[in-house]
Amino acid sequence: MSACAKDSVPEAARPSFPGVYGINDGEEGLLEWGWATERLSGARNYWVATTGPGGNPHAMPVWGVWLDDVFYFSSSPESRKARNLDANPATVVHLESGDEVVILEGDAEQVTDGALLQRLGEDYSRKYELEVSFTGGRPLFGVRTRVAYAWRERDFPATATRFSFATGE
Repeated sequence: MSACAKDSVPEAARPSFPGVYGINDGEEGLLEWGWATERLSGARNYWVATTGPGGNPHAMPVWGVWLDDVFYFSSSPESRKARNLDANPATVVHLESGDEVVILEGDAEQVTDGALLQRLGEDYSRKYELEVSFTGGRPLFGVRTRVAYAWRERDFPATATRFSFATGE
């Protein structure tokens, strides 16, 4: 996996939720993708959800970096999430906040590009104020987003937005 900017901004539309949520069909109130990326870039902690080979769900908080529309996080190769990703790359990433929601769905792929690993180590070190290196074999995963959901709780459902990327759903 290598870092590269998306060719275009994802398409914003209303998510398909059951009628009881009261989501309208209009475009008024849809969030901009920039609103979501600001929160992804600025977050300190994220939740990553994976699924094991037997179908068991698993969620854990992680540190991470948002770069060029890809979410990057590390995990020990012996961890349950890394073992799950070996069997099934489908991943959900969620910010900690339930007040300003951003949820990503995509597939995680291990990063092998040396220059990207170096850059992400520097980005992690700067963000978390500690020395981090991914060039020594510590796995780093990138989740390229297929679809994302975002809203502000204070004005839900008016801001409920689904972002679709050209490569996904």
